[in-house]
Amino acid sequence: MNKEDNAMLKTQFCGMDFETPLVLLSGCVGFGEEYTRVKGFSNRDVGAVCLKGTTLEPRLGNQPHRIAETPMGMLNAIGLQNPGTRHVVDKILPTLDFEETRFIANVSGSTVEEYEQVTRLFDDSPIDAIEINISCPNVKEGGVAFGNDPDMSARVVEVCRSATSKPLITKLSPNQTDIAENARRCIEAGSDGFAVINTLMGMAIDIDSRTPILGNNQGGLSGPAIKPIALLKVHQVYQVCKAHGIPIIGQGGITTATDAIEFMIAGASAVGIGTALFYDPLLCPKINAGIVEYLQRHELTEVDQLVGTLIVN
Repeated sequence: MNKEDNAMLKTQFCGMDFETPLVLLSGCVGFGEEYTRVKGFSNRDVGAVCLKGTTLEPRLGNQPHRIAETPMGMLNAIGLQNPGTRHVVDKILPTLDFEETRFIANVSGSTVEEYEQVTRLFDDSPIDAIEINISCPNVKEGGVAFGNDPDMSARVVEVCRSATSKPLITKLSPNQTDIAENARRCIEAGSDGFAVINTLMGMAIDIDSRTPILGNNQGGLSGPAIKPIALLKVHQVYQVCKAHGIPIIGQGGITTATDAIEFMIAGASAVGIGTALFYDPLLCPKINAGIVEYLQRHELTEVDQLVGTLIVN
């Protein structure tokens, strides 16, 4: 793309300048090293990279199997395997090029206190923003319990807010009764933005052994199968966010420029690319080109003009 096309894709999210509205999602690109090895990939193709979910102490994750392919999607039960916050801050962050793109830490924990401690460690680092993972469906404690209870969600956001001045992005669970109410409570507690949605709970069964395929029994479903649900949740959360100027990263099954544009029309200021990267690591420039073509065809000059333009009956 030429300079004019690139300018159309630039946007801001929670005060951060993004080269494009595309965000690489946590868990899909490791700590940045997994996708940089792919020939032809450029950090300039994305606005930000969400690093792998990080806990205070190292975690080995769940027992195998951890991945199961499903029709139009994928189940994962990695279990937040990671080397611990201190290792990430001291050893991994210094290897990242913060001049090329923005990097967002993904904070996870089993207790409210752990979320606060991890956030405080990342606050004293060059990381650009912090994503609070209160909605992980593939661990047996914390995570999804916090994300499905508005009181607990707000409490986690509150303690993380007290531990950092960096932008806070709360990752919301679709596995709850009223996602809009949860978003409202998180805004009151200090969330600067949202990631909507995390994976849905799912299961796969081996019919010969009559046992779950995943070692954790259940896992998070991602991929094109969840896109209609994710679109609705973005639309619902946007109704709460628009009055407060709170931006949303829309995510869930995005594989084409059309998908990305749908999410922006529904209310997302940025869009997350995740599962699709596993079968097409060079998908981002294709999506960017498709967004530019759409903007030109509709005589729009910048991607922000799409956000929240859904016309409902």
